[in-house]
Amino acid sequence: MTLEILTSDSLAPLRHGFFTRRGGASSGVFTGLNCGSGSSDQSEAVAINRNRAATALGVDPASLIAMHQVHSADVIPVTGPLADKPRADALVTATPGLALSVLTADCQPVLFADKTAGVIGAAHAGWRGALDGVLEATLEAMEALGAHRADTVAVIGPTISQRAYEVGPEFIDAFLDQDPGNGRFFINGEGDRYLFDLPGYGLQRLRGAGIGAAEWTRHCTYSDPDRFYSYRRTTHAGEADYGRLLSAIRL
Repeated sequence: MTLEILTSDSLAPLRHGFFTRRGGASSGVFTGLNCGSGSSDQSEAVAINRNRAATALGVDPASLIAMHQVHSADVIPVTGPLADKPRADALVTATPGLALSVLTADCQPVLFADKTAGVIGAAHAGWRGALDGVLEATLEAMEALGAHRADTVAVIGPTISQRAYEVGPEFIDAFLDQDPGNGRFFINGEGDRYLFDLPGYGLQRLRGAGIGAAEWTRHCTYSDPDRFYSYRRTTHAGEADYGRLLSAIRL
C-alpha cells in the first residue's frame, strides 16, 4: 500500500506532510506506518517506515530530524543531522535539505513556515506543552533565525477532537488558573467530566502570538482508526501499545 500524506496549501510549495498510518511495514496493533522508535514495535519495521517517509520527503534518513519528546516548551535549532535525539518538543531550522519531524498519537503536530525568510519549525503540542508555551517558543526560535511571525503560517495536523477528549475537573483547573478565559475551550460532559478542544486551544495560542495564519486540518485521530493511531483509543481498547504518526516539513 502506498503512503497517505496529508498536506496543506498554506505550507506549499515546501515539502511537508502529516503521514497517516497507511502504507507502512508494521503489523499487529501497529499495522501501518508506525514511526515511533519508543514503541514496542519491531525496530526493523520502524526503520523501514521512517526510511519510507524520508524518501517521500526527498531527504536522506539521517536528515529526517527527530526528538525525544518530553511534553515541554523546549525548542532546538538545528543546522545538520544530529548524533542523538535532543530532549525537546520543537525543532527549527533555516538549513536547506533538513526535514523536521514530530511524532504524535492524539497530541497536536504543528508545522510552521516563513517561506519568505526560509525558516521552518515543527512542534509537538499536547495539552501540557501548549499550556506551557511551546507554540510561542517555536515562533520565538524561528525569529532568532530570521523569520517574521506576521509572515509565518502554522498548520495543526491530525489530533484528538473535542468530542473524544474527556477530562476531569482537575484538568480544567490548570487552564483556568492560567487564564479564566480558557473556559471557552471546555464543554460539559457526563457527571463531573468535561470535553476539551485541544486544536481550538492551539489555534487560539498561535493567533494570540501574532502569527500570520493558522489552521487545523480537521482530522480527529481518535475517530478514524483506519488512518490514525490514538493513545486514548488504545487505552480504551485495553491494547498493550500504540503506533506513532509522523509529521514533517523540509526546506
